Amino acid sequence: MPTSLIVAICIIVGVLIIGLIASIRIIPQAQARVVQRLGKYRKTLGTGFNMVLPIFDRTLPIISLKEQVADFRPSEVITRDNVKMMIDSIVFFQVVDPKLFQYGIERPLMAIENLTATTLRNIVGELDLDETLTSRDTVNAKMRQIIDEATDPWGIKVHRVELKNILPPPSIQESMEKQMRAERERREAILRAEGEKRSNILVAEGEKESAILRAEAKKMALLTEAEGQAQAIERIMKAKPDAAYLTLQGYEALKVMAEGQSTKIIVPSDLQNVATLFTTVSETLGMGGSMPMKKGAAKKK
Repeated sequence: MPTSLIVAICIIVGVLIIGLIASIRIIPQAQARVVQRLGKYRKTLGTGFNMVLPIFDRTLPIISLKEQVADFRPSEVITRDNVKMMIDSIVFFQVVDPKLFQYGIERPLMAIENLTATTLRNIVGELDLDETLTSRDTVNAKMRQIIDEATDPWGIKVHRVELKNILPPPSIQESMEKQMRAERERREAILRAEGEKRSNILVAEGEKESAILRAEAKKMALLTEAEGQAQAIERIMKAKPDAAYLTLQGYEALKVMAEGQSTKIIVPSDLQNVATLFTTVSETLGMGGSMPMKKGAAKKK
């Protein structure tokens, strides 16, 4: 075999090997590449091993299919009550169609940023300052819906839109701080008043319970004392004391009276009357409270 033929075969084999190697495209996970053939869209290469036609096919840069986040610069917006503020937003999006992403729009990130700024101005322009500060969830939902519909032709799916910071003018911030301080002081005063009210209620309830307990104790003491006196009288009645015993008790009563603090003491002239008095009381109690009266005494009355 001639040497020239061998060299030609080697060259052909080398070219084939180089062409084969050049036609291999390995695409990593969550990535894709668009293939153009003679400047026209040919196909989209998915994850794994792929083959293209060398020289005729051209692969465009890799497109990430992961969810991405774009933190845009603050935008100046004006509320319905003519308050200027700066708001910056964050957009979470994902490329779902590499072909539309590649051919749908030039510089898609810049397009999303401008679309976000204009949408934010339109929505906030319909709200007051207070509504803007308290309606973040509503603003986020409206922006996500509008931006997602606008980016569908670009092969982009918008998952979330978040307002990162809302910065009112310094004068508005100062007035808001004063309002918040006044609100905190009002809540503190309410809590203090509630605490004092609760404390007074507890004190009043304690005094009420204490008074009830004192009254109950006094009542029990009086009942005990009355029961003791009744038992003592009953025992004396059962013992049937004679006049001498009653006279002696009269002397004891006079002794107690003399030991008291009274400055005047009336002593009966006949101590025997004392015994008579005790006897009468004893008989009265023994007969159920009905004291018999002598005929002479009735006539005298």
